[in-house]
Amino acid sequence: MVFVNLKMIIQRAALDTILLTNVVDVRFVRRTPKPGYPATRRILCTKSYNLLNSTNGRITLNYRTPRGPHKVNEAADNLLVVWDILMQDYRNINMNQANLIAQYPADDSFWTYFNDNIYPMSAEQKLNFMNS
Repeated sequence: MVFVNLKMIIQRAALDTILLTNVVDVRFVRRTPKPGYPATRRILCTKSYNLLNSTNGRITLNYRTPRGPHKVNEAADNLLVVWDILMQDYRNINMNQANLIAQYPADDSFWTYFNDNIYPMSAEQKLNFMNS
């Protein structure tokens, strides 16, 4: 598997394109601060329909297709709607300040990374990841 460690600021259009064929690790500033939580949130996410609609995507990641149109205007609100691998649900990334930390190809090699690194994580470890 090719793993790219980047740690760079990224714009909405560029990230949207990368998400179509990769799983990415992104840190972004929360739109709505949560008391007791950091100002930023980290997310492992994708928009790769090949990955999400695969048998593993539907069973392991609990992916489900959207039930209707997005409730937010992504362009107007400078957001990206993505599938959050850890939370196994749709989430919005605030693109006002987002850093691309790493990307992984959304192909069969991703499942090796997932099985070795993500699947064994406890709920507390997942929370720590999101808040790091």
